Amino acid sequence: MRTRLLPLLIVLMAGVLLALGIPLGVITAGVEQQRVVVDRIDDAARFASLAQFVTARPATDTDSKTPEEDERLATLRTELARYYGLYGIRAGVFYRDHTPMAAAPAGMPVPRDGEGAQAFREALAGRRSHDPHQIWPWDDTGRIPVASPVIRDGDVVAVVMTDSPTGHLRAGVLRSWLLIAAGECAAMLVAVAAAFRLTGWVLRPVRVLDTASHDIATGRMNARVAATAGPPELRRLARSFNEMADHVEDVLEQQRAFVADASHQLRNPLSALLLRIELLALELPDGNAEIASVRTEGKRLARVLDDLLDLALAEHTAADLQLTDVAALAAERVGSWRPLADDKGVLLTYEGQRAVTGWADPVALSSALDAVVDNALKFTPEGRPVTVGVAAAGERVQVTVADRGPGLTDDELARIGDRFWRSGRHQNVSGSGLGLSITRALLTAGGATIAYAPHPPHGLKVTVTVPRTAP
Repeated sequence: MRTRLLPLLIVLMAGVLLALGIPLGVITAGVEQQRVVVDRIDDAARFASLAQFVTARPATDTDSKTPEEDERLATLRTELARYYGLYGIRAGVFYRDHTPMAAAPAGMPVPRDGEGAQAFREALAGRRSHDPHQIWPWDDTGRIPVASPVIRDGDVVAVVMTDSPTGHLRAGVLRSWLLIAAGECAAMLVAVAAAFRLTGWVLRPVRVLDTASHDIATGRMNARVAATAGPPELRRLARSFNEMADHVEDVLEQQRAFVADASHQLRNPLSALLLRIELLALELPDGNAEIASVRTEGKRLARVLDDLLDLALAEHTAADLQLTDVAALAAERVGSWRPLADDKGVLLTYEGQRAVTGWADPVALSSALDAVVDNALKFTPEGRPVTVGVAAAGERVQVTVADRGPGLTDDELARIGDRFWRSGRHQNVSGSGLGLSITRALLTAGGATIAYAPHPPHGLKVTVTVPRTAP
């Protein structure tokens, strides 16, 4: 869930930062260019103030200027040349007919088209030229033309033109953009860290709920959630979950107590009933079929009550986990069952490693292996093998019991282990249908598992898995 929520938050925050950063970059570029334009307007105005003291050019070749006028014109030309040499900005003063009064560099033309020509025309009309188009860092061919009118006695007699390169402007805009990008990256890192903290805060109760749900599903009914962190809605959910878990635990406890009490209370009447049946049999002829049938059903009922009591105890008793030599325990159980296997003509053997340790309740594991081996011996025909093996598989220890009996179909494999369930093909085999249910309850309490699979070409393979590391 965090992997889905975190990218969503990051994308939203990245969108917000871009929505703020792009306009900021545009505004920054505009401010940088406006600063340059204002600076050029000031320079043009200064040159215009120098040019307005230069009188009009002579009307004929015979006319001449005064020495004072020549000095003013020389000063203007010197200032323009120094300006061009210092800043690399072309500047010139032009009469209305586009002929130069003074220019640097010499021969600087008046623009005939584009923004420069438009600025010249606006200056001739007595207005300051409009702002040029925006220059971007990748626009290496653009220039900034600025024109200012030279006014004498209320009339425009000349125009000052400056034509600036954009290298410094583009470099300044690029530096500003890099600073903005660095700030955006830093803000993004802070936003990602905040998103991690936010998602952790929001999802921490969910993870705790998931852990508690898994604990309850695996039999640890005392698992609860501390409803002290996270949003108010999740805290309410945690409290509701605890109430539900308490109710479920109470119901299961009542169910287990009822099964145990009922099994225990029925044993005495059933024992008395079986005793009366035996007394009644003494008064009937030997070999009476009805008495034999009643005896069989009574004994079967007694086994069912014993198994129900064992199941209730298995579901209620906590596991006593110990570091156990699973291989030695399995070999011991094989040795204990071998006389019965020999009596039935079944070849019961142990295969696998001689020493493999795992964490398990030795008593519960022994009982589980007894139930599985007993089940395999029941359904394996005479002369067929039953093999018990133990092997380490990574962080688990696997105990396999494989037989060569009739096996089970896929539908039957899905139901094996259910309480009181028995295959319709095996109803003539003695049993209550609770043995494997008790086995699963014993193993689950200790963190172990049991699985069933076909054993080709025919038969059943039961795998008991025990953890090798302490829980």
